[in-house]
Amino acid sequence: MATLKVLNKNVVYFAQQLNALLDNTSSTVKFICVASFFIYFLSYSDEAVRFLSVTPGYIIPPSFWVWTAFTYCFLEIHFWEVCVDIVTIVLCGKLIEPLWGQAEMIIFFTVVNLGCAILSSFFYLFLYMCTFNTDLLFFVHIHGLAGYIAGLSVAVKQVMPDHMIVKTPLGKLTNRNIPLCIVLLSLILYLGGLLEGTNPTMFTSGVLVSWTYLRFYQPHSNGTRGDLADNFTFSSFFPNVLQPPISVVCNTIYSALVRLGLCRKTVRKFDMSAAPTGVTVTLPGNDSHDMERRRQIALKALNERLGKATISSSNSGVDKVSSSRVPKETTIVMPTSENGSRNSTSETTSAITPLLPNQIQLQAQVHHVIDT
Repeated sequence: MATLKVLNKNVVYFAQQLNALLDNTSSTVKFICVASFFIYFLSYSDEAVRFLSVTPGYIIPPSFWVWTAFTYCFLEIHFWEVCVDIVTIVLCGKLIEPLWGQAEMIIFFTVVNLGCAILSSFFYLFLYMCTFNTDLLFFVHIHGLAGYIAGLSVAVKQVMPDHMIVKTPLGKLTNRNIPLCIVLLSLILYLGGLLEGTNPTMFTSGVLVSWTYLRFYQPHSNGTRGDLADNFTFSSFFPNVLQPPISVVCNTIYSALVRLGLCRKTVRKFDMSAAPTGVTVTLPGNDSHDMERRRQIALKALNERLGKATISSSNSGVDKVSSSRVPKETTIVMPTSENGSRNSTSETTSAITPLLPNQIQLQAQVHHVIDT
């Protein structure tokens, strides 16, 4: 009887925490979480796992099990994976969905999961071509939301790249480091026997597919597509030491795809509505979102420098410079009136603290950034 009471209390507590977690979330996020929770119980059936998971040998002709590309993402084998999926999707959904909207979240979910299924299947087909091991075709089952979670990490990196998560002795861990850390952690857990071999493949595929979509194809309200910001290049996923050689390889591949017609060179437009003529300047390789982000960062940096310069100048004799430049109180003597009285008016000028040369230069830089 005591065990039953404790179990009931735990169930009630779990239900309360789940309701608090799903509060203020969209119907799309709730559907993904509920479907993942209930379809988990089908994982106890081997036939259900085979018919719901993506199997590389069955998704291609002649079997052509196309439906598995839409159902595999809701099936998890371990309950702890279901819990991780629900928490990650809800938290990231609350962060990203207000910026994108519900429709864009559905499109992103569909694109990432379909791309992850196709790319992971082709990876195992390539391994079969190299090893001729038929187990890679018919006994490998791709399932779960690992690819979508990796895609959400890329989206968070795009939205808040410099947000610090934790500070370690090796340095700061920010959102820009999360996608690579997820892939490396999945490889370590796979080598330790804690994850299946499909998980590192799905994480890597999810990162590649989500970055490709967000970089080149995601539509925006201003009519542009993608995000060509310098801090969202593929090389930005890696440490600073590895970025130059990776940039060379990526730029070479991209240029080759553009020449072959598989990719188009993206051109960004800037609407200068504030200008008197209302001209539109077209520049390749830039994005208005990126320019606004850079402008805000530059303004913040210049304001911090200006504040530091003001504090340092006040400690090094600003009062002396100010007093030497402020004119003293002057008395203006009026001419004598007809009755012989003389009216005098004293006017005192307001003390104005002059700006030092370095402050004037910083303010000029701030105005320059605001104007541009």
